[in-house]
Amino acid sequence: MKKSIKTPWYEYYDGVQKHLEYPDFSLYKLIEYTSSKHLTNYSYDYYGTKKTYHEFLKQIDEAARAFKALGIKHKDIISICMPNTPEAIIAFYAINKIGAISNLIHPLSGENEIKNFIRRTNSKYVVCIDVACDKIINVIDKTKVKKIIVVSAADSMPAYLSVAYKAMNIYKMTKNVLNAYAFKKDIMLRWGDFIKLGKSYTKEIEDDFKGKDIAAILYSGGTSGEPKGVELTNLNLNALAMQSFEACANLKEKDKVLAIMPIFHGFGLGVCIHTVQYFGGTSILVPQFSAKTFDKLLKRYEPNVIVGVPTLYEALLKNKSMVNYRMPYLKCAISGGDSLSIELKKKIDDFFKDHGADIQVREGYGLTECGSASCLTPEKYYRVGSIGVPYPDTLYKIVEPNTEREVPYGEEGEIVINGPTVMSGYYKSKKETKEALRKHKDGLVWLHTGDQGLMDKDGFIYFKQRIKRMIVSSGYCLYPGYIENVIDGHDDVLMSCVIGIDHPYKVQVAKAFVVLNDPAKANEETLDSIRKHCEKNLARYSWPYEYEFRDELPKTLVGKIAYNVLIHEEEAEKSHRKFNTEEDKTPITVEVVQDEFIDKMKKEE
Repeated sequence: MKKSIKTPWYEYYDGVQKHLEYPDFSLYKLIEYTSSKHLTNYSYDYYGTKKTYHEFLKQIDEAARAFKALGIKHKDIISICMPNTPEAIIAFYAINKIGAISNLIHPLSGENEIKNFIRRTNSKYVVCIDVACDKIINVIDKTKVKKIIVVSAADSMPAYLSVAYKAMNIYKMTKNVLNAYAFKKDIMLRWGDFIKLGKSYTKEIEDDFKGKDIAAILYSGGTSGEPKGVELTNLNLNALAMQSFEACANLKEKDKVLAIMPIFHGFGLGVCIHTVQYFGGTSILVPQFSAKTFDKLLKRYEPNVIVGVPTLYEALLKNKSMVNYRMPYLKCAISGGDSLSIELKKKIDDFFKDHGADIQVREGYGLTECGSASCLTPEKYYRVGSIGVPYPDTLYKIVEPNTEREVPYGEEGEIVINGPTVMSGYYKSKKETKEALRKHKDGLVWLHTGDQGLMDKDGFIYFKQRIKRMIVSSGYCLYPGYIENVIDGHDDVLMSCVIGIDHPYKVQVAKAFVVLNDPAKANEETLDSIRKHCEKNLARYSWPYEYEFRDELPKTLVGKIAYNVLIHEEEAEKSHRKFNTEEDKTPITVEVVQDEFIDKMKKEE
């Protein structure tokens, strides 16, 4: 492992240049080793269901044996289509323990997306949340899936809450699960029955896997906008956990981290789960987050660390239930997934101060291709507009876009990154990998991020904008080219163009400009058909917020669609646009169920 280059910013990490020694073994081995020092600490808390590290390791072993009983081998790929539940992280580490690979899929992905993610990785087994079963069942005949291991969000809840949750979600359960069982009962396997399979596997489990072995595949847009599977190794994620712990500076075992960011998101998996398990903290698992119930999570769990996107903190500022509430327990708040405006950061910092938390919100920067975070604002120091300083053993350069030529300090260019968290590559995408990972004349392999920024003379990094054509909505990356491909697949559509438009809460949302084969069909019926087509084939968070029919789209001199012209037009019109910032449907979160159950019990008493 090369040593990091000393730069002036190290004075903000206790004046000591940080270099870490990274183990050459699996994710499971790392937490098995570190947890030996704190086996009685709580590994996770799921709505009151708590498990110590000793119990968690036992659950992982049971699941690992069940996977082996199914015949899963080293380097096999198992898809996990789950939110943050105990079963999701148990499955993840169990898969890693047996040397297999987790393919992490967003449960809200469209049917075709799920089909493609499963087919591309040749996954024969899927661990799936029950409410997403129907989407997998609808496409399973086009895959090689042998078994779907079905999990309910209620499976690990305390008994009283499990009953209440199932009762309030009975319609959704009937529609998505019972129908699935009726048609594909032979391939459906409940989590409890899956675990029982492990009792039949009595052989010793080989878990002597190395840092270079692929541990997980997460999805990113790559350089073309088409979702690409990012291959992250054991070393990548172990290094991320160790670096994040060092960069945060003040974390201690037993600290509670609010795991709102999902496991299929780099921040969620790498920071909220693996980093926490590495240092002996407690991951507070939240499978379904609603800004309206954020205050209840804080008051109930009193987490020491919050990790979220800027819109999460904006929701906190607007929550009237937080008036006069104090948070002295909060020791670290990190914002990532999207740029944090200077004005919003100041408001958040003032909010924390007024509510008894002696902290500032710390902005992080990273991307799935380097695990997630690779740069963070120091604990007690902030430079206006900066996203902080690189993690230990992580090097940043600013170069002229798509070149190796470094630009002077203070000059904008493309951000490129080198370090132990940089991905192995894109799964089965040699061309994309070659474009993203480039060996420079200095002999190092650099990740070209496609993001524009600058570095000052002290090594502080400033993010400016995305060079790649990308929309960031509530922390999720939306890829216009991919959305356009889906829209263009509608029978009535000739062509389309998608851009990002400003939104007062989500920062940006997608707007689709559509040219029809027959302009006479530009009516509500066609619009509704296109909308339904998108809802079936796209993840919910990437559905276009607005649609507009056009007779033609503006073109450049060489005939390309001039999407910048559309952006400028929308900028001119934005003062007249009205948004509905209320959620279309308030999700039935566990907090809502729990509160209603408690209120009912009080009334009965």
